[in-house]
Amino acid sequence: MADAEAELEAGGVGRTLKDLFAGAAGGVAQVLLGQPFDIVKVRLQTTTEYSNAVDAASKIYKNEGPLAFYKGTLTPLIGIGACVSVQFGAFHYARRRFETRNALASPHGPPTLSYTQYYLAGAFAGLTNTALSSPIEHIRIRLQTQPHAAAARLYTGPLDCISQLTRRHGLARGLYRGTAVTVLREAQAYGTWFLAFEWMMAAEVRRAGVGAKREDVPAWKIAAYGGLAGEALWISSYPFDVVKSKMQSDGFGEKSRYKSMRDCFAQTWRAEGARGFWKGIGPTLLRAMPVSAGTFAVVEMTMRAMG
Repeated sequence: MADAEAELEAGGVGRTLKDLFAGAAGGVAQVLLGQPFDIVKVRLQTTTEYSNAVDAASKIYKNEGPLAFYKGTLTPLIGIGACVSVQFGAFHYARRRFETRNALASPHGPPTLSYTQYYLAGAFAGLTNTALSSPIEHIRIRLQTQPHAAAARLYTGPLDCISQLTRRHGLARGLYRGTAVTVLREAQAYGTWFLAFEWMMAAEVRRAGVGAKREDVPAWKIAAYGGLAGEALWISSYPFDVVKSKMQSDGFGEKSRYKSMRDCFAQTWRAEGARGFWKGIGPTLLRAMPVSAGTFAVVEMTMRAMG
């Protein structure tokens, strides 16, 4: 048993560093592919100015120009790279811990994770990521929803936004507003994301027959399975995301509409019913396919290149 544990733990630090680097590369791809879709999603979630995704995209383009689709990109480009790096690093760390546990429990069998363990490893990745993703997404949402006219802007950029939120409202009530619902979203979303992808990859290897390896799965199939995993991620967690966006675009003090996460859920239900929790799902799912496909493809191919 000790030999099995030592074998699985060998090179753990080096492997984690590779996981983090591959995740960062995937994060950059994720932002560049997904930012235009994301600003449309946030506008639909937080205002009633647009009738649908096409209307939102056309009005943003007409009134604010093409560069508006990359508003607030600097923060996620740096931050999401870090977030995805943490997600993959934490997921593979948890996966290796489960493999060690499985090897000790059944020394003569493969240490392969059960699907419940894959979900828990993904949820762990999401929870680990929350410390980064909550303030990063809060800043991005504030920048995306502020008035376009220079004279009416509330923040000059990401650093000014961080400074104002922290100085005026503190860390917990300011910069980290919406973290409770972010925890729920991240655990559910990334548990589902990694589970769905690993299930499809395992099924592909089984279909290939005896002797097939994960490394034999071609890049286009990795991208396809990654894209489908992205759809599963959002379908499983979208109502949490809607509430998070509402809370993180809400005013402060007397201008605040929502007292808490529970109050935001209740007000959304009373005002809009079940439909209110799915506003903006169209552009989100449209975005999820290429973004998640690109993320998994870049991460997997980076890992293969590093060995």
